[in-house]
Amino acid sequence: MKAMIIEKYGKNVPLVMTEQPVPNIGEHDVLVEIHASSLNPIDFKIKEGKMKFLLKYKFPLILGNDFAGVVVKVGERVSSFKPGDEVYGRPRKNRIGTLAEFIAVHEEDIWLKPKNLTFEEAASIPLIGLTTYQAFTDILNLQKGQKILIHAGSGGVGTFAIQLAKLMGAFVATTASDRGYELVKSLGADLIINYKHENFEELLTGYDAVFDTLGGAALEKSFRILKPGGQIVSISGIPNAKFGKEANLGWVKTTILSIVSRKIKTQEKKNQTKYHFLFMKPSGSQLKILKDFIEGGLIKPIIDKIYHLSDTEQAFNYLESGRAKGKVVIRIK
Repeated sequence: MKAMIIEKYGKNVPLVMTEQPVPNIGEHDVLVEIHASSLNPIDFKIKEGKMKFLLKYKFPLILGNDFAGVVVKVGERVSSFKPGDEVYGRPRKNRIGTLAEFIAVHEEDIWLKPKNLTFEEAASIPLIGLTTYQAFTDILNLQKGQKILIHAGSGGVGTFAIQLAKLMGAFVATTASDRGYELVKSLGADLIINYKHENFEELLTGYDAVFDTLGGAALEKSFRILKPGGQIVSISGIPNAKFGKEANLGWVKTTILSIVSRKIKTQEKKNQTKYHFLFMKPSGSQLKILKDFIEGGLIKPIIDKIYHLSDTEQAFNYLESGRAKGKVVIRIK
């Protein structure tokens, strides 16, 4: 099968199209012929070696973290799927590799593709959809009438997060540029802050939650807008000791995380708030919930550009430029 691989970590390491063996499947696995995949910031972070502390991979490494395709074979103990089923999913962290023509995934990590979406549209959903759903439901317990700031509303995660937060009845503020203003407005954002001309931390106060997709200075300033008891969920900030314990990273790594996240812990105490680092988990059952939302017309995919597999390097460069409004998708079949 054709697959895009890297031979080592590095920002300037080229992606190479190669022939790789079609993966074998276990008794609970499903072999999927991938029709489309999508790119996410975690992909270039993995490529550059920025995730080595949390994720260990062997080379050559096939990149890619979500997909949509057709089941071609199932393991002997699989009961939920059959050949011919159109599915979408996010493989677990030790089994990534969706920038390829086939992938073997555990049956619990996929679900039937929304019927009203193309493969390209469906491939844009799993990682951002699961990330947002887990942030809003499993951690924040976002309630109707609560106020949430969603950073980078016109990005891949942001476009989905605005829609889900509005579906849950929240008041949504978001940051965007002039180029992203109309998009986030069309998705239902109640308050749009032009980050090039305005400082969100000077305009917002008394918020219940922040969904941080940027990390760095934006994360640090976010503590200022929360009311006591408010919460931040970050997918781009520094993992803390709490995350280390929950992820069973061991005493050494958890201690390191405790040290490097001291600044965040200080902010938590000073502002009487809570900080959570989220590393989303695959979930077929949650993909089913998202499928129902999408088929009901409550959430729609937002795609910026579609590239062919052979142009994946160009797609990576575009995503990393920060110009993408919505998702960047790779068409494989």
